[in-house]
Amino acid sequence: MSGLLYVPVLPAKPHALAAYQHLDPAAQSAVVPLWNLPPRPGLSPDALRAETRRDAHAVSRRQRHHPAWLDAPFADAAQLTALATVLAELVELSPLRPVTGPDRPASHQTASLAQARASGNGLGIRVAVPGEWDGASVLAVGDLLARADPAVETDLLLDLGAVLADRDDAAKEALRALDALMPLTPWRTAVVLSGAFPAVTADMLEHGPRSEPRMDWRTWCELSDSGRSYIRWLNYGDYGIQSVGALAREASGGRGGPPWGTLRYTTEESFVLAKVLARGENRDTVNRTAARQLAELPDFRGAAAGAGENWLRDCAHGRGPSGTGNAMVWLRVGNVQHMSYVVRSLRT
Repeated sequence: MSGLLYVPVLPAKPHALAAYQHLDPAAQSAVVPLWNLPPRPGLSPDALRAETRRDAHAVSRRQRHHPAWLDAPFADAAQLTALATVLAELVELSPLRPVTGPDRPASHQTASLAQARASGNGLGIRVAVPGEWDGASVLAVGDLLARADPAVETDLLLDLGAVLADRDDAAKEALRALDALMPLTPWRTAVVLSGAFPAVTADMLEHGPRSEPRMDWRTWCELSDSGRSYIRWLNYGDYGIQSVGALAREASGGRGGPPWGTLRYTTEESFVLAKVLARGENRDTVNRTAARQLAELPDFRGAAAGAGENWLRDCAHGRGPSGTGNAMVWLRVGNVQHMSYVVRSLRT
């Protein structure tokens, strides 16, 4: 098994691609994203293939020679079948590893297996555990492994989905799944993915900055303390600074949007959220105040910590040419500071 460090689940959208690009080289070398193609319902097969090809090439340009997984988890069965031809065309995008799972249509599994064999980059098997572990999944995963070319290396992507305060048994269910899945094959990589960032509403932030617990990190700590022999082979993964549900939203054409947004900052135990304005007379004042509230946190790591903290400092104090941002900037800044901090946390 490989010794990766951090696997963020990221949408294949401009803000996340820019965040990955803005990581400093030391952090970027430790980050191997699981890129999720956005859902595109209602498109014809030809249009769907064109959009998917464009997204995949955008990811490949950012990754360059660094590996990453590419998945389309939100497409329905008909769309996944239409995407099969695209998967075959993506062999030349060498850093990208295909992903399938026991719950995917047979046509998608077959196309992913063929792409993995042709590219030689391996195959990601994404196993969803949104609640209680279903032991029947072991047979389906075993069938996938049996169909894979013996020369193809396989990666286990155990996806717990949203892990919020109401899932205090997430670590227990993850261990049940891992106990069953880890012995199936000598996995090249094994990752536990979960997301604890909440779905933010304007009402949540009416009374100033708010802290939400990092339940995904707490779950990881419980796994690390479990004493299982395979723990040292596991890698940590999360959904960055967006909720799990946010990744399932359709690709945006850049039109409209709410009049407010969120600045996000990650500390050891919490996500700290502050409300900002997308428009309005007091926009700059409100947004600089929000950035200043984050920059004055006891856990703020200082502008030298990375591009995310540097932007927050400049926004707070009116420095630099970039102003107070927009939705794309706030998401990019949030993901840069979060990914940089997670890498440092895992290294220490």
